[in-house]
Amino acid sequence: MSSRSRFEALTDEQWERIAPLLPSNEGRKGRPFTNNRMIVNGIIYRYRTGIPWRDLHRGEFGPWQTVWKRHRSYARRGVWDKVLAQIVGQADAVGKVDWTVSVDATATRAHQHATNTTRPEQDTGGEIERQEIPYRRG
Repeated sequence: MSSRSRFEALTDEQWERIAPLLPSNEGRKGRPFTNNRMIVNGIIYRYRTGIPWRDLHRGEFGPWQTVWKRHRSYARRGVWDKVLAQIVGQADAVGKVDWTVSVDATATRAHQHATNTTRPEQDTGGEIERQEIPYRRG
């Protein structure tokens, strides 16, 4: 049985693979990054559960603001893209990626009222367009 907490998303082996790919404190101005693993676990936990950032467990992941800011910073700087490319590249090199692709050409039509856009007045008959029958003379 594993001694990992339910909040720990990564095994030690997984963490060892991605830790070197994350930005370090070297040459960084301002407050140094602390406990990257805890923060990354918080990011993964938040996406896995779908909870709002504010609902992250402070005792497990630290302040939610720190987790959110780090995620946002990594996303802007392309860190997550680099991590994904590296991990997929490593897995592909040892034959662990199946590149079979399935394409579905199904087209689904939406109902005419399924959008929240408005049509130009000339297309709808203007303000007078109604479902009722207009008043008829005698």
